[in-house]
Amino acid sequence: MTTTISNSYLTAQIKHTGAELCSLKDNFNKEYIWSGNPAFWGKHSPVLFPIVGTLKDNSYQHDNIQYQLSRHGFAREMEFELIDKQENSATFSLVTSPETKERYPFDFDLHLIYTLENKSLIIEYKVFNNGESKMPFSIGAHPAFDLPGDFENYSLAFEKKETLNYYLLKDGLISDTTDELHLDKNELHLNYDLFANDALVFKKIDSKSITILEKSKPFLKVSYSDFPDLGIWTPSNAPFICIEPWFGYSDTVDKFGNLFEKEGIQILEANATFHSAFSIEIL
Repeated sequence: MTTTISNSYLTAQIKHTGAELCSLKDNFNKEYIWSGNPAFWGKHSPVLFPIVGTLKDNSYQHDNIQYQLSRHGFAREMEFELIDKQENSATFSLVTSPETKERYPFDFDLHLIYTLENKSLIIEYKVFNNGESKMPFSIGAHPAFDLPGDFENYSLAFEKKETLNYYLLKDGLISDTTDELHLDKNELHLNYDLFANDALVFKKIDSKSITILEKSKPFLKVSYSDFPDLGIWTPSNAPFICIEPWFGYSDTVDKFGNLFEKEGIQILEANATFHSAFSIEIL
């Protein structure tokens, strides 16, 4: 099941499974979101909750009980309820259930809010802690943007001219080894060798927007001022790029087991609400 929203410039479709954005088109019917072809990657733009990345052994402990929680959490696979629909906006909700309690013993309500404003799609995350104790969580975006033609025709323009150090992954976990991305001014020219060791993971990145360019011409901008961390990823030979604003990331190779002590974790007070947003602007 999908829900469609539109305005004078754009049309977006969202799947109820995972409340996942699966299409964003302009008035010329140009598609900006990856098709989800499983030959490369069968997703479009999943939400990552209640963790981002991978836990060591896909498990953690809480109150002396061990829980299993797979990569990027469970929200992306679950059915959300459409709780509000306007012509240019839609709000989806996922609440605690016996199924989620088996993997994550906290009382939450997760809202994804999609709103079209002019040539931008704004995606908001609201996390409600409905319990009487603190709740640890991470949340992140994973939109894949369609890049037809030669992958090396594309580049990413970072908002700021900065030295970009990224963390290398080891068995899906954050290692203590970093490498430096060499930019042409503030541009990263894309090639598949960049992703030979999986995603590029940036902690506390200064640039809060990235513009995708094709042959030096900008056509899409992702802005994520709320988010401290970032991932960039594509699999080998795939015609898309993922620009992923995050709160948190995988376990580090030497620290794991307790979500409250996890690097990059958010701790939400009892009966409190977390809110963040990012935007996709068609240029």
